[in-house]
Order: sequence, then C-alpha cells, then structure tokens
Amino acid sequence: MAALLVVGFVLQFETALLPCLMLVALSAGLNAALLVAMPPQRMAGHHEAALHIGFDLLQLTAMLYFTGGIFNPFSLLLIAPVTLAAATLPRAYAAALGALAIAASFFLAGWWHPLPWAAGQTIEAPLLYRLGLAVATATGVVSTAAYAAFAAAESARMELALHMAQAVLAREQRLSALGGLAAAAAHELGTPLSTITLVAREMVREAPKGPLREDAQLLVEQSQRCRDILRSLSEAPDAGDVVHAKMSVPQLLEEVVEPYLDMGVTVEWSVAGGAKEPPQLRRMAEAIHALASFVENAVDFAASEVRVIARIDDKTLSIEVRDDGRGFSPEIFAKLGEPYVTSRPGAEGSRTGHHGMGLGFFIAKTLLERTGASVEFRNDRPGGALVSTRWPLGAIVADDKP
Repeated sequence: MAALLVVGFVLQFETALLPCLMLVALSAGLNAALLVAMPPQRMAGHHEAALHIGFDLLQLTAMLYFTGGIFNPFSLLLIAPVTLAAATLPRAYAAALGALAIAASFFLAGWWHPLPWAAGQTIEAPLLYRLGLAVATATGVVSTAAYAAFAAAESARMELALHMAQAVLAREQRLSALGGLAAAAAHELGTPLSTITLVAREMVREAPKGPLREDAQLLVEQSQRCRDILRSLSEAPDAGDVVHAKMSVPQLLEEVVEPYLDMGVTVEWSVAGGAKEPPQLRRMAEAIHALASFVENAVDFAASEVRVIARIDDKTLSIEVRDDGRGFSPEIFAKLGEPYVTSRPGAEGSRTGHHGMGLGFFIAKTLLERTGASVEFRNDRPGGALVSTRWPLGAIVADDKP
C-alpha cells in the first residue's frame, strides 16, 4: 500500500492503481476474516500454511503483473515466501511453492502491464534480458530456499542434540543427589542400628534356649546385615554429601575408568605433573560422565590398551585419554564434536555394547565446556586417538569454605 501511494501520488507516475488496491483489499479482508474465524491459539497445519503462502505468492504475482512485471524492483519479493516455506514446511510443500514462484517469474517476464513511469514514457527491454531477469529470480528462489532448508534442518538437529545433552546432565545430577542421600542415610541410621544390635545381643545372652533366643540371634544377624549395606553405601558417596563433595585427581580417574576395567583391553590411569600441592577438585557429575564417555569410546576402538593420564601444574589440569587403535578417520576427524557424527560399530560389534548415535562426543564436549574446560581431539603420533581435556585450576578446585 505504501509503495502504491508513493508511486501514484508522490512521484505521480501512471499506475494501475484500482486493480492493485483491490488486491491489497483482498489480502486485508482475508486476514481480517481469519482473525475472526480462527482462535489465536490455533496452529495451522502444513497444508493450510502452504495454502496461505501460495495465496501470498499469487497476490504478489498479480500485483507485479499490473506494475511492470519482472521489471518491477519488488519482484525480488518472490523469494521471501518460498524461503519461509523451506524453513518451516516439509520438502514437498516447499518444492511446490518454489515451482510456483519460478513459474510466476517466467510469466512476469512475458506478460505485464507497463512499469509505472512518467506520462508519455515507457521502458522497453528485449526478450533475452527479460528472460535473464526471470532466471536470476528463479536462481534466487532455489538457492535461498535451499540455504533456509539446510539451516532449519541443522538447527533442529542441534536443538535435539542439546536437549539430549541436558537430559544426560539431569540424569547425572539425579544420580549425584541419590548418592548424597544414600551417604546421609548411612550416617543417620548408623546410631539406631548400633543400639538395636546392642539390645539384641543382650537378649541373646539372657534368653533361655528356644525360639526366643533364635529370634534374638536372627535380629542380631539382620541388623548386622543392615550395617554392612549402609557401610557399602557410605564408601562411595556422591556430591550431595558435604564431606564428599571433594575428590582428588586419582579418585576422579579411578571413578572414570572403573566401569571399563574388564572389557578385554588394558585400561590404566596415572597422574603426572609438578603441582606443589595435589588439588582437591569439586565433584562434577558432568565431567565424570563426559570423561567416562571418552574412555568408553577408546575401549571400543583400542587394539589392546587405553591410557588415561592426568597432568597437573600450578595453573591447569589436563586429562588425556589415549588408545592404541587406528585413530580418527579423516572424514570423522573434521566433524568431531558435532552432533550425529559416528563411526562406532553396532552394539553387537562393540566391546562396551554401546550402539553409536553420534551424540556421545557432542554431549561430552558440551558438558565439559560447561565446566570451563577446553576439549581437543587429535590422532596420536605413535598411533591411536587422543582426546585432551584442559581446565584452569580455578574453575574446578574445591572451595575450602564449609
């Protein structure tokens, strides 16, 4: 509407104003009818959305037909509806709308009313030039729509991968909370169980032989069993317990490699470096999960050995996971750390039984970066893959305050 009014009344060019205003009124009327007829909370389906975008294309084509056809600078707007369709609709709908826009551009190259211009003047161009404009518009439609579709697909994949990373982190945090609860329960129940055991032993000593003594002896045995269970829980508490919210570097490495010690390859860990005092680290569920994921991957691809090496100095802590396998293949190496990139065999061909979806490295890298780490993937010189994770000590050292 603004362009029509400026061209017709400000520039005072000859314009087919009436049919153009009728097309604008048709669009406005359709929008008003839809606002009244459809509840605002309603989501349009793919078919309905395609019809709306198709109407926009046809209305724009009609407007351009009355205002110079492919010569009109606003013919560039034929690209916009198709780009929107490519980013939001299934491929079949986007392709149909793209074909409609391309057909419209070639139609406008052959049939049009004169471009609005000063009275008594017209702009003429040979057929070849008009076809060139149509081809350029069609090329813009195809290339822009393809880019929008690719960007939308990548965005959806990244969103799904990030959602899965958040789900993994939430799971690790729940496990940490359960570990802390178990440690607290073991501490709180220790005293009453000791009392029960003491009373039951007194009953065994004083009760005469018979069913009563046997019941008292059973009570002693069962209370001792409860104490053993609680002791096993308290031996590996997790972050929910204040006392065990810290861990040493050896404890971290041991916890990371422990699930993979009996997988058919040698898994070893070691600590090297020249830090003056071995630091106490914050227990980070996301870091433990991520490093364990690297070890799991190394175990699946190693020939015979996996080594986990921690290097500490006064400023940084780095943890390297090395294996003696074939290393990262060139086609995988260029995309490592991105979602849905994998060369892992199926579960039946994997030592760990893990079926690769291509999200393990992405999730691990995302979780580690949230803790302040930088992650590097490369092939080791002697052979095999190497994954290095490096933290500034200030990001992971436990706070000494209670």
